[in-house]
Amino acid sequence: MSQSPTPERPTLTRRRMFAGVGTAGALAAVAAVLPGQHPAPAPVAALPKPAPDTGGGYQLTEHVRRYYQTAKV
Repeated sequence: MSQSPTPERPTLTRRRMFAGVGTAGALAAVAAVLPGQHPAPAPVAALPKPAPDTGGGYQLTEHVRRYYQTAKV
């Protein structure tokens, strides 16, 4: 049984690369100019909780301790 020759893979030449980059740039420019749907506005973040009257706004958590360990000079 004879095997059919495998098709050669086209090589990426400099000319082909620049043509692809130019095409991608042109498509990006067209997409920026065309009218389309505007993205929905980002949801408004919830207001932060007010600080307690008796202090306690700062909490030394494990995450904060780990940061202090890595920030030591």
